[in-house]
Amino acid sequence: MKFNHSTALFLLLFSGLSSVQAQKKTYLETLAGPNQWVDSVFNKLNKRQKIAQMFFVRAHTDMGKAYEDSIGRVIKKEKIGGLVFFQGGPGRQAVLTNQYQSLARVPLLITSDGEWGLGMRLDSTVSYPYQMALGAVQDKELIYKMGLEVAKDYKRIGMHMNLAPDVDVNNNPKNPVINFRSFGENKYNVTTKASAYMKGMQDGGLLVSLKHFPGHGDTDVDSHYDLPKLPFTKARLDSLEIYPFRELIKEGAAGVMIAHMNIPALDNTPNMPSTLSKPIVTGILKEELGFKGLVISDAMGMKGVVKYFKDGEADVMGIIAGNDILELSENSARAIKLVRKAVRSGRISMDRIDESVKKILTAKYWAGLNVKDTINEQNVLAEVNRAESLTLLQQLADASMTVLRGKQYLKTLSAEKRTIIISIGTANVTTFQKDLGTYYKNSIFYTLDKDANANSIAKVLREISGFDQVIVGIHDMRNRPGNGMVLSADLKMFIKDMSDKNAVFALFANPYNISALSGLENSKGLIVAYQKEDFMQRAASSVIKNQFVPSGKLPVTINAAFKYGDGE
Repeated sequence: MKFNHSTALFLLLFSGLSSVQAQKKTYLETLAGPNQWVDSVFNKLNKRQKIAQMFFVRAHTDMGKAYEDSIGRVIKKEKIGGLVFFQGGPGRQAVLTNQYQSLARVPLLITSDGEWGLGMRLDSTVSYPYQMALGAVQDKELIYKMGLEVAKDYKRIGMHMNLAPDVDVNNNPKNPVINFRSFGENKYNVTTKASAYMKGMQDGGLLVSLKHFPGHGDTDVDSHYDLPKLPFTKARLDSLEIYPFRELIKEGAAGVMIAHMNIPALDNTPNMPSTLSKPIVTGILKEELGFKGLVISDAMGMKGVVKYFKDGEADVMGIIAGNDILELSENSARAIKLVRKAVRSGRISMDRIDESVKKILTAKYWAGLNVKDTINEQNVLAEVNRAESLTLLQQLADASMTVLRGKQYLKTLSAEKRTIIISIGTANVTTFQKDLGTYYKNSIFYTLDKDANANSIAKVLREISGFDQVIVGIHDMRNRPGNGMVLSADLKMFIKDMSDKNAVFALFANPYNISALSGLENSKGLIVAYQKEDFMQRAASSVIKNQFVPSGKLPVTINAAFKYGDGE
């Protein structure tokens, strides 16, 4: 290479860039070293203010000005450590975050639940596929890219931590609270996919929180409403539920969220939620697994934690157990008072508090809060709906498509033949139908609502005989694709009848629902498309049009016919 002045300048700039990238330490590396900013802030806090740093309260931008102002007063008066944002919009949240940060003496750490990105909480933003669908994706690089995109979105509106990914192993099909939020039933698959998502977010400069330790996948009770009990042995929990946490802690996870579950094998105190258990939080997570990062409680107002420990006692016990951040206390002002009282009585040491506060302040430093800044309030909506995000969204949907039957049969479908395209579960013509209609020019659409009776089905059946090809979409139109999709008995019979003929099916629903749809195991073609969204409908349509080779693998076992890992 010819060496001249411009080459030397390029090499100098490039080496400078490389060293900047190399200098960006992880949160855990930052935590391990001395930190002047953390020490200077810490030394200015009195005991009450240190305790307040451990409390994160709920914020919204869809609850009106009175609610927003009340949170502002809490920030100013109680001097809490951070916020957990819930429903609202991205532009409004950016504006409100600037207001809230201006009220805080110590910058607030801002977080929210974004298992599938900003769209989990905010309108007009991107919702990536649910983790169940991502469990089917074989290209983990796509999931890593999703993590990077989510990090960009979070940082654009002034958030520093995502309370994700969910690393629960969903080995109980009846699970009412995890289910589609899990990457599936196989601990290795869950770990691989969660690792890609976690690393994408962390490499993008976002703190994360693995949840729900020590594993919420095998329960049929929702801890929002009651205290689930896990009756398993320590050996079973260690080898299965805890496995993803152990592996991802080794890979540098910044945070872990504790579940509210009663686990006698790990702590036999009656009705003790894991969140409040020192043997679980400190003994297992910190000491056995060697976790050094942020320990975050699940929401402290949930029935799973306050059912047996009332009037603020849960908050005190949560700190004794070893949690660094208590999110969404029933009453943060009361909780701070009770913790101060527990310190005065010797029940909690200031060393226990100080350890957590330094971890929280270090998280704030790592997130860039040591430099005073305001969020740009212009063009927020456009900048969290980037073209590359939408392209990636479709790539993820395409990569999740799982053909359980008829990969070869799909190749015999002809664009020229007379085709009837039916959508079940909705009264409106679907994206799936419209997309297929542009390819199958000689086609007709029918829709059958979820309550369709024998008369409306008979009208469709009369038409079918005149067509060469039948394509059926089964749509769960609920907001969340859980179990128990409701279809009339007549519709279920219709699905069974069509399965015995030459119909091709696409299921836009949680795959567990297949177990209640008899006959699909005999169908000529069956594509699992996991959820109702348009990007999934377009992906399934592309499979039926033979525009790409589907590669998804089933992330859960449904029944004897369809097992984990299936996919032609």
